[in-house]
Amino acid sequence: MAKATGRAAGSRSCIERLPAPRAQSTSDLIPSASFPFNPHVSLADGSGLGISCWCLIDTMAPIHAALPPPSAAAAAAAHHHAAAPPVFLARSPYHPRRAAASCSLATAAAPSSRKAFLSCPPDHWMTAAPPRAIPSSSSSSPALVASVQDLYDFIYSGPLVDRIGYTDEKIAESIDRWLLAGARLARLFRLNELQLSEAEKARIYHFYIPVFLWCEDQVMEHRAKYNDGDDIPPLVIGVSAPQGSGKTTLVFALDYLFRVAGRNSVTLSIDDFYLTAKEQNELRDRNPGNALLELRGNAGSHDLQFSVETLESLIKLTKEGMKMKVPRYDKSAFGGRGDRADPSVWTEVEGPLEVVLFEGWMLGFKPLPNEEVKKVDPQLEVVNKNLEAYYGAWDRFIQSWIVIKIREPNCVYQWRLQAEVAMRADGKPGMSDEEVMDFVSRYLPAYQAYLPTLYKDGPNGSNPDHLLVIDIDENRNPICGGDWDVACL
Repeated sequence: MAKATGRAAGSRSCIERLPAPRAQSTSDLIPSASFPFNPHVSLADGSGLGISCWCLIDTMAPIHAALPPPSAAAAAAAHHHAAAPPVFLARSPYHPRRAAASCSLATAAAPSSRKAFLSCPPDHWMTAAPPRAIPSSSSSSPALVASVQDLYDFIYSGPLVDRIGYTDEKIAESIDRWLLAGARLARLFRLNELQLSEAEKARIYHFYIPVFLWCEDQVMEHRAKYNDGDDIPPLVIGVSAPQGSGKTTLVFALDYLFRVAGRNSVTLSIDDFYLTAKEQNELRDRNPGNALLELRGNAGSHDLQFSVETLESLIKLTKEGMKMKVPRYDKSAFGGRGDRADPSVWTEVEGPLEVVLFEGWMLGFKPLPNEEVKKVDPQLEVVNKNLEAYYGAWDRFIQSWIVIKIREPNCVYQWRLQAEVAMRADGKPGMSDEEVMDFVSRYLPAYQAYLPTLYKDGPNGSNPDHLLVIDIDENRNPICGGDWDVACL
């Protein structure tokens, strides 16, 4: 295969492109009236008739029909079972590579909206069943018929597929998983799937899904180490990424995909272990004049004993019936300065737990010689000393790591400002623009001191075989390693 050149769908192609397989035409499809179909069921709750409805229009962005809530979908399936349109089954034997090109697309213009459906295999991660094509419910002919090949090529052009070990063959074999995960994420984020931007499409197929598949492989490898009947502790996956880089949204997407795939997971942030507002004020008073410890954030502003107790309890959550609550932090409290949330709103977690997604801006930071940190900022010396206790409190619990890598820490200013604007738009009291600038300035010395070592050597105590490094640009989209198109100014 020849190397791809230029850009594919807005993202630099880092690896070779797949030759286009021959598409299966709609003439190869035969109707099967015996298989009832309801387009709302499989994407709503995963327990219905098992058809994943998809379509690709123009740029081949994935689209699924507007779906009702799960309960409504289940009711719709029960009441309209007999009225379901017939399903078309493929004559030829099913093969993953051919399936990638053979799922057929049909769109039809309707008075109030444009509907589009692309048939995909049943609602399972892997299946031997053939793809199905759904005829348009409109009396008019379909406006467009196409294959999944463009989407397949878009997936293959992504900057992460090589890093997660996905060849063209492996993508073909797992295309069902990509399609289903894409539909679920689009539903989760309430995207307008008829008008997906290039950034949204890249975020789903070049970022969230590849990272999830890597995480799923890590979980399977972790669980394979144990025998049947063993109490298997959850895999703790650490996500180290600068503030505002999208780590919280990434973790939200991963948690959702794990849950709909049947894995019990929980999310946790280092923010959840910040000192209370009262304790933070006491820390400030013990370090007068040190701007890095005046507000929450740097090493020293976390309750490490509380962290250890929480993480140790989580990894023991291996049996049904076991429950615990995980802490949460309220960043909007005290005008954006924050405080630990009341225990009444903490998240309850039930066992058996399989995955803990632990995220934070300084996860994996390693202490440096004092001479080095003093060159960055003399106030960082006490922070560096505090950092020595963090491996035992956090990093030692993490078996697999995701590191989001940025070129320039100044991007954090812009990203943090966007987060605060969104918070204020939701009616929550957040920081003003000037307060954001002041707040972020207290983190920059740590970024400047510790990020180079994190990017060079990996997180503290990490194993290269269980480490995924993701370079992102200023728009938070993954890119080829070190190939930043635009630097933050």
